Amino acid sequence: MEKREVVLVDAIRTAFGKAGEKGFFWHTRADDMVVRVIRELLRRNPQVKPEMVEENVWGATTQEGDQGLTLGRTSAILAGLPESCAGFSVDRMCAGGMTAVTCAASEIALGACDIAIAGGVEHMGHHPMGATADPNPRFLAERLVSEDALVMGKTAENLHDMFPEITKEMADEFALLSQKKAAKAYEEGKIGRMIVPMTVYTKEGWVVADRDQQPRPDTTLEALRDLRTPFRIQGNVTAGNSSGLNDGACGCLLMSAEMAEKLGVTPKMKLVGFAYAGVKPEVMGLGPIPATHKVFEKTGLSINDMDFIELNEAFAVQALIFMKEFKLKMPDDPRLNPWGGAIAFGHPLASSGPRLMCHLMHEFAESPEAKYGLTTMCVGLGQGGSIIWENLQRKNK
Repeated sequence: MEKREVVLVDAIRTAFGKAGEKGFFWHTRADDMVVRVIRELLRRNPQVKPEMVEENVWGATTQEGDQGLTLGRTSAILAGLPESCAGFSVDRMCAGGMTAVTCAASEIALGACDIAIAGGVEHMGHHPMGATADPNPRFLAERLVSEDALVMGKTAENLHDMFPEITKEMADEFALLSQKKAAKAYEEGKIGRMIVPMTVYTKEGWVVADRDQQPRPDTTLEALRDLRTPFRIQGNVTAGNSSGLNDGACGCLLMSAEMAEKLGVTPKMKLVGFAYAGVKPEVMGLGPIPATHKVFEKTGLSINDMDFIELNEAFAVQALIFMKEFKLKMPDDPRLNPWGGAIAFGHPLASSGPRLMCHLMHEFAESPEAKYGLTTMCVGLGQGGSIIWENLQRKNK
């Protein structure tokens, strides 16, 4: 059997709320956010009838409560997909949604199904990262991993130790650029078109969640400089140069190229290749580097072929080290996160991978001369994931 081409037809997300009681999703279930995304994908693509969707795959880091019970299957039923639609859930921590997409794409590539929905969700207000986890005591007792591996902020401080040339001032400058780019993209209407509004109940009553809560467009270097360093005395990592704790969902509609042609659907991107790689858990932010080298090796492409790079900004230091490795212009390469990143928008763990794809899809639409783009991210406990996409919205293909 020959491998089939897999295309991304559409991607959409909810707004990203702040985790906790001040967030507008505090009284909203995670699975209802997923349902909103699924229904919007189908509404936006009427050629795809519900009965055509054969698989529904969702990533979530904490698979319990409103994110449990095989979310891929339960959300399919809740969204009104037919009983014939299968579904499952995956967990690769921050890359859960990315893994959901590559799992679904693999099914399509091998002919197991023709059309799938895949994405990620995280309600960090209901399910703080690792809150109910019970790590095997051997991890620490036998020193299989450093205790820092279980605290993401400490892993970022470790990166500063490894790369002392990446200073706190550089991290703060990168964070400021992320906020400014996001603010500009909002002003120009680029971000709003990616968000499906959702009416939610809050302590102020019913409101429409249609704009991310995390961005701080009024951020200044002076304000960033004065923030405390909670993970180390006189450290480098602050709330300002890190991603936030957030709630949100993002999903993609995938299908085979043949099915897209049959339905008369115009696909936006083609999946060229993907790879995952492991690193030491206590320096998990290095993950995108080996994963990206690996996908370049497997596809024969290079960083010079990438017109856009959507890198999840878990921490500024991690993004800067990636830029250093691939010789990108620091701190503001025009190819990297041109509309801002997770430091501005937030990082609801498993939903962030599909958000990168959603951004890339829209960047491709505005740049029909662009051919290739990379979506890449680090993963808790020491992994990285990278996917290369080809722009199908080009003038001269």
